[in-house]
Amino acid sequence: MLRNLLLDWSGTLVDDLPPVIGATNFVLGHYGRPPLTRDEFRRHFRLPFTEFYAEFLPEVPLADLDAMFHSRFVEIQDEVAPLPGLVEFLEFCRTSGRRLFLLSSMKQAHYEVQVAKLGLAHYFEHPYVGVLDKRAKIGEILATHGLERGETAFVGDMIHDVETARHGGVMSIAMLTGYDSIEKLTPAKPDVVVVSLHELRHLLEHDADLRPVATVGALIGRDGKLLMIRTRKWSGKWGIPGGKIERGEAAEDALRREVLEETGLRLRDVRFVMAQDCVDSEEFHRPAHFLLLNYTADAESGEVRLNEEAEEFRWVTPAEAAAMDLNRPTRRLLEAVHRPS
Repeated sequence: MLRNLLLDWSGTLVDDLPPVIGATNFVLGHYGRPPLTRDEFRRHFRLPFTEFYAEFLPEVPLADLDAMFHSRFVEIQDEVAPLPGLVEFLEFCRTSGRRLFLLSSMKQAHYEVQVAKLGLAHYFEHPYVGVLDKRAKIGEILATHGLERGETAFVGDMIHDVETARHGGVMSIAMLTGYDSIEKLTPAKPDVVVVSLHELRHLLEHDADLRPVATVGALIGRDGKLLMIRTRKWSGKWGIPGGKIERGEAAEDALRREVLEETGLRLRDVRFVMAQDCVDSEEFHRPAHFLLLNYTADAESGEVRLNEEAEEFRWVTPAEAAAMDLNRPTRRLLEAVHRPS
């Protein structure tokens, strides 16, 4: 279930294209450039917006452009309007217990004026605004608020938002209500594309832990010993490294990626062993249905470097592993691979 939503502001929750285009054309006109139509603006505009201005006015200092844009924007930002269904969407998120955060490049002063006018500030646990490059901020937000990546999505309307979600390891939900068209967004390969806040609400209403989540994991060997790791999410029990398969990712590719991220190890001689169902295990930290694809593999040379998901690791013999406090799926895999003689 998606329990946490990081939300862009412009083009995702509100329609601010008219004043943004107006202020942009004010700047372009000041420097003798022709105005952009709405379609031209949507085709060329991108984040970080420094890249956009580098294309159209490379000779003008960014500070000058920024000051001129915002001096005009404050005069016309009353044109900013909530997208259809915004309040209903936010109310649904609140009543369903979802945590909401803003992550936007909108200037703090402009955000405060707009959110006060619309009466929306109380819906957001924390607004992160004025962020030039969201990719550099998302990891800090996840860590600060203890957000599980598998339960979190970033909702935005631009390629930069899709890239930010991918950078943070969370689901990307692309909105077609704002700055980037479907033609621009499709090559970025967002996980989900929705046409409105109504459709996003419908998606969330049917997003529950009812469908199995495909995951991969491996019993990793080196020099006759097996790698065991201990994690909080499995109630402190010992198990194997692994994780969820991402959309469009082959299972073995997912295994190699997850093991590398979790342990710093690269794998060779990967071999599929078995599939397991794990439904609402009491050992896992929350109710969930996982389809576990289990492998064996050998680790290439190198030191184990655990990421934040694991607490401890040990290299042990198969007999020593069998005596450890293993989670049940790991024990079944161990018994399938190393049956007592």
